[in-house]
This record gives sequence, C-alpha cells and structure tokens, in this order.
Amino acid sequence: MEYDYGNWLLVLFNIVLFLYFIKSAFKPRTKTDWTTFRYFGAFIVALFAEMYGFPLTIYLLTSFFGNKLGLDFTHNNGHILNTLFGLKGDPHFNILHIASYALIIGGLVLLGRAWEVLYKAVKQNKLATDSVYKYIRHPQYLAFILIILGFLVQWPTLITLIMAPILIFRYIKLARTEEKEMLKKFGSAYQVYKNEVPGFFPSIKHLLGDVIQKITISKDLKAGEHYEKQSHIVPHSQN
Repeated sequence: MEYDYGNWLLVLFNIVLFLYFIKSAFKPRTKTDWTTFRYFGAFIVALFAEMYGFPLTIYLLTSFFGNKLGLDFTHNNGHILNTLFGLKGDPHFNILHIASYALIIGGLVLLGRAWEVLYKAVKQNKLATDSVYKYIRHPQYLAFILIILGFLVQWPTLITLIMAPILIFRYIKLARTEEKEMLKKFGSAYQVYKNEVPGFFPSIKHLLGDVIQKITISKDLKAGEHYEKQSHIVPHSQN
C-alpha cells in the first residue's frame, strides 16, 4: 500500500512559512493580537501535521469504515471531500481546490489591507473607517475565518473541524470585546459607524452603490477629457 506521509521536514517548512506570511500581514502588537495569532497557529500546526506528517483522520475513518469510503493513504486521498463527492482527476485543479485557494488568498489580502488601514488609524489616534473598514467593521477577523474555511474545504481533518468553530466563536467574541473598547474611546462616533457598517458581512447594496458611483465618475472623467481634447482642435481654414 502506498503511504505518502511521514514528511515531517515538509510539515515544519509549511508551518514556519505560512505563519511567517500571516505574522507579516497581521503584525500582532497587543496581547489580544498575539493570543489570536497563537490560536490560529495551533490550527495551522494541526492542519499541516496531518497533511504531510501523520494522517490521523484517514487512519480513524479507514479503521471504522474500512474501504467503504474509498480512502487510502495516498496524498491525493487526503483531500477527503474530493473522494467523498466522487470528484475525478487531480484534486489540486478541481473546483473545490480552486475555491479553497480563493478563500485563503482572499483572506491573506484582506488581512494585509486591514492591518495597513488600522496601523495608520492607530498612529493618528483616529477611528479606522477607510478602505475595507468602510464595508465591514472587523475585516481582520473575517480574514482569519476565510483562511480557516479555505483550508477546511481543501484538507478537512477531525481536529481542525473541531477547532474551526471554536476559533470562529473566539473571533466573534473578540470583535464584540473590541467594540466595547472602541465605544469607550470614540463614543458616539463609533456608535454611528457601528450603526451604518456591518460587522462581518458587507452590505451588497453599499458595495453596488460604490461600484456604480466609481463607474459614473470614470465615465464623467473620460467625457471631460474627450470634450477638452475636442475644444483644442482648431478647424482648418478653407481656401
């Protein structure tokens, strides 16, 4: 039987590499930030330990169900959802893997963008309401949730399936705690912001309104440039 696990150097490499990127994007500063980072780090360790080290989930499932699920100890079968849904071909190029990458990369981009805006706001001692904070109040926590969901789609394990809801609940709880702190610090300004901007899920109406506004402004600018060019054209004098 083919056994594609036991690559503990690869486990260590992936853990260090991914947590380095997360730390670079998140840039934890406060005690709460570091706690958030450590909890997420535990999720990453559990994930890659099974992905390349010891396939505990597959071992338990095959011990309980035998060959009924069609699982074995090849790396491709570690993408359990692909096997359970009967998806054929290389699992690294199917719709589930693409969706997982979209969630993970989207989360990383959102995390980096959110920190950039928040850092400037903290430095200027003002409320962060620009960029991604214009659409949601807690983009950093949403970013972590997206990354977690992305990995669950790509490589679900029993341990990470247990950890995921606990982490998500913690992020929501931390968001509520931070909101109380912001209310104390910024008072009515934060209350108005809170009333207008959703916590985790952006308003589709708000997003579409901004997109339409940007398109309209772009068209107006192009029309203005065209008019300006036409006004500088001097007609040739007729002989």
